[in-house]
Amino acid sequence: MMKHKLRLAMLLVAAILPGPLKRCAYRWIFGYQIGRKVRIGFALLDCVHLSVGDQSSISHGVLFLRCGDVRIGTHVNIGPCNIFRGGESIELSDYCQLLRLNAINAIPDNDCVNAPQSIFALGYGSVVTAEHRIDFTDRVMIGRCTTIAGRNSSIWTHNRRTGSSVVIGDFCYVGSEVRVAPGVHIGDCCIVGLGAVVTRGSIESHCLIGGVPARPVRQLRNEDYELIFAKTRPDLPDQALEDERNPFFKPVAGSVAAS
Repeated sequence: MMKHKLRLAMLLVAAILPGPLKRCAYRWIFGYQIGRKVRIGFALLDCVHLSVGDQSSISHGVLFLRCGDVRIGTHVNIGPCNIFRGGESIELSDYCQLLRLNAINAIPDNDCVNAPQSIFALGYGSVVTAEHRIDFTDRVMIGRCTTIAGRNSSIWTHNRRTGSSVVIGDFCYVGSEVRVAPGVHIGDCCIVGLGAVVTRGSIESHCLIGGVPARPVRQLRNEDYELIFAKTRPDLPDQALEDERNPFFKPVAGSVAAS
């Protein structure tokens, strides 16, 4: 306990250092891997292991508390006052973004009887907007180019005694004030409507989901695909949307996507 308190004190000192000194301290004192052109504000990075890819940024007020293995890809933006707590593993893939005031939490000493795996993975180009609550006492896997949109949605992976993972597929759009229960698996290319409470275990791909409790309302239409295949951020490479599930993408003969 005393050793951990000393380490926290040293991390707080490192947090207030100027950028170049801060990056050196993280590399040489704590063994963190910090890439090129990484910007880190006044943030507490209490991780067992941490790697940050090139040209990523961590804003003021970000907290990593009692986290295990944290891997942050390239061009990742973590906005102000996001909180990460606990967990065996956190992976933020290239070009993903968390805007502000999100709480991503795993209960460190939980009462679950089935030994859940506390893993949070946010896929390539995916975005979590603001003021969402994500519990990853058990696994939460969010696919590529998926948006957790609006405000005040929550994802839960345990009911105190039992953990069960949550999976949200690629190219999904989750609206404001959505509730996702433990054990839910949402397929690729889905839209979850505002205020939905998703409790059923597995939901097929390419559908609009809504209601309380939520259910598939209908298959997606062409106008719906414009929402889920829009760029999640302006600087997302065009290649991210070159996918056979995207009806607006026409692969060029001889390309990898066409083969």
